[in-house]
Amino acid sequence: MSHYFTNDENLNSDIKKVDTVIHNISYYFYTDNGVFSKGELDFGTKLLLESFEYNFPHEKTLLDIGCGCGPIGIYASKLGFTVDMSDVNQRAISLSKTSLKEQGLKANVFESDAYKNISNKYDYIVSNPPIRVGKKKLYEIIMGAKDHLKDKGELWIVVRKQQGAKSLINDMKEVYNSVLVVTKKKGFYIIKSI
Repeated sequence: MSHYFTNDENLNSDIKKVDTVIHNISYYFYTDNGVFSKGELDFGTKLLLESFEYNFPHEKTLLDIGCGCGPIGIYASKLGFTVDMSDVNQRAISLSKTSLKEQGLKANVFESDAYKNISNKYDYIVSNPPIRVGKKKLYEIIMGAKDHLKDKGELWIVVRKQQGAKSLINDMKEVYNSVLVVTKKKGFYIIKSI
């Protein structure tokens, strides 16, 4: 079985364009087989973007880790953030680059397994993390974000209640100074950590 956090070169391509609007900002991205949430902006990511608040008046840097087809990073680029986007999936990286280029947006899109190829620190790390990748890798992504945040930087993630949100929150409290559930809707939790 193929997963969106692997590279399955035998998977047929079926690219689709997804138009979306978040806070009156219109943009689009492309999806394909073998990439998370094919054919639409998934509910969790949409709720995350609708809940996301940013307070830095100066340069804003953001990492979209596990970017998939890019809806988070593309949105942040539209807002004027300096954006890095990373994923292990080559198809996702290619789709993100195409979407950015066509819309005249800029972001640094590259391959990285968690933080392996990441040395920068960010004002924000925002992610709909790949829950199905397993607890060890998931925790590497979520807890490892702490080392890649600037002073007062924030991690924003979305997790479903039925996929262990409450236990994850308790574990995050061991690593972060503050862990706040910003939004709860339809079993999805938007979590902000500092």
